[in-house]
Amino acid sequence: MTVRLPVSGTPVHVDFDPDRTRQRFAEERDRRLKRETLGQFQGLSDVLEVEDVDRYAEPFVRDAVVEDVEVAILGGGFGGLCAGAYLTKQGITDFRIVEQGGDFGGTWYWNRYPGVQCDVESHIYIPLLEETGYVPSKRYADGDEILDHARRIGEHFNLYRSALFQTLVTSAVWLPSEQRWEVRTNRGDVIRARFVVRCNGVINKPQVPRIPGINDFTGKIFHTSRWDYDYTGGNQHGNLDKLRDKRVAIVGTGASGVQAVSYVAASAKELLVVQRTPSTVGARDNHATDPDWAASLEPGWQSARHRNFNGLVNGHDLEEDLVGDNWTRVFPYLNGHALIDVDPSSLPVEDQMALAEIADMQLTLDIHKRIDEIVEDEATAAALKPWYGYLCKRPGFNDGYYPAFNRPSVNLISAPTGVDALTETGIVVAGKTYDVDLVIFATGFETGSSSPSRYGYDVTGRNGQLLSDYFSDGTKTLHGLVTHGFPNFFELGLSQNAYLVNFAYMLDRKAHHVARIINHAVRHEINSIEPDLHAQNAWVSKVQQAAEEYLQYSSTCTPGYYNGQGDVSHAFFQDAYRISEVDFWDQMDTWWDAGTFEGLTLDTLVPANQ
Repeated sequence: MTVRLPVSGTPVHVDFDPDRTRQRFAEERDRRLKRETLGQFQGLSDVLEVEDVDRYAEPFVRDAVVEDVEVAILGGGFGGLCAGAYLTKQGITDFRIVEQGGDFGGTWYWNRYPGVQCDVESHIYIPLLEETGYVPSKRYADGDEILDHARRIGEHFNLYRSALFQTLVTSAVWLPSEQRWEVRTNRGDVIRARFVVRCNGVINKPQVPRIPGINDFTGKIFHTSRWDYDYTGGNQHGNLDKLRDKRVAIVGTGASGVQAVSYVAASAKELLVVQRTPSTVGARDNHATDPDWAASLEPGWQSARHRNFNGLVNGHDLEEDLVGDNWTRVFPYLNGHALIDVDPSSLPVEDQMALAEIADMQLTLDIHKRIDEIVEDEATAAALKPWYGYLCKRPGFNDGYYPAFNRPSVNLISAPTGVDALTETGIVVAGKTYDVDLVIFATGFETGSSSPSRYGYDVTGRNGQLLSDYFSDGTKTLHGLVTHGFPNFFELGLSQNAYLVNFAYMLDRKAHHVARIINHAVRHEINSIEPDLHAQNAWVSKVQQAAEEYLQYSSTCTPGYYNGQGDVSHAFFQDAYRISEVDFWDQMDTWWDAGTFEGLTLDTLVPANQ
């Protein structure tokens, strides 16, 4: 059919009715909102039968560490690894890394479920490839290869010497008389550091739904991030042979569920996939890295690839697409240029917004077509179809997920309002009980809760101010890095800096930027660094203004972690600075090159009573 844009009347040719599709999206959102609350989830430690254990390292006893260092790095995933690497490159090696896991890797240490892979091309997702001389073996690397690279970074930059593994931070307190931070841990460590770099990830604390009877179930339960191969057999690459006589339920169809389903389906006697909201799952098209291409790479290849990818997904008009994946196809498509015969930028703003909405709908309906082409049972195909804007949730890409539903042993169970209960022997969905031997929760991680809840500690700044209290009405930073009242404290997570797709790239750039600031402070004997309050307020206002359009879009979405389960005040992206990542990091380089450190207060003297 042909629809016309509201101001110019420009015709748009589509094969669906935008008004009816918009109504269906709203109906799905309203149906879900009747139940959704942020309190619907609990952490693994809150649930008796869901083990929150480290299956990959033997527990050990060590003496408490009491020391003074230049830098305390909290977290040993890619953020902490990049921080250690860039500090080392700056000549600063007096640092301590505190990590909960038994090794480096963060997300990739804990998430070892079958089928786990990165969803951004590995040649731009995995950091520090050139520095370590490594080229990934696949377009989308498996989890074990990514974990191996995390260890490679640790070895290459001699970071293992500074790591305290299987250690949890319990507090971080600014000591005004000493102009240092005191970091304490659950092992009795006391680490006094001039600078703290927090690198705790956003997918840090696994969560499961608050389900009545969860502690009554007599079968096996685990979360995808605590996969038990002793029970299932096999490994990340499949062959889960111990499931051959087992009835399994996977609860959740987000990224981890989508990746794990086909592997469990290939081995289990029976698989129930419990779906609250359908995912958008495009083609993965993975393949091995071309050795001739790898051999042809010249110095600077990864940074050039980063800039090209980020330029395309952030709306820059580039002639060349070095990556050529779903991300670089989808984001340029969203301006609607393929649906009209004129340049979208020449249209009135109202028309551009209407066109973008139609393009967004089209991408979702393209997933419907893919489902119809693959899934044989009509009822199952209909239940798998998402009814929300394409960017309401992070899109998935997998070639085994939809075909798995053609197996007679696999059944899709729709649970729009969640799982009703667990009994001693089964799972109750929509009033019906299904007997199962194993329940696997692919239900993600806490993202909308406070940082003390996720990380297990709070941060105490000047005058006893708690960071959680200071942020109770919203994050407050300069450049997403530093906060007034919390001297020498740097945040590497998502906090008012530009970010869109590639989280590891964001961590890499923030670590690089923080390392050069710390190096400057060390060389110039600067005791404290924090933002001027006026500069911080101006930055917060700029970030909030830039987020308005996204939050409006997010408010129309069906509940999920992107929009705070329907409460956009807890939206995952509310703290992202919604400008181009290319422009943002160009701005940071310009800021650095100016040498004036605009917006920061650099104190070389110990202030009285501070």
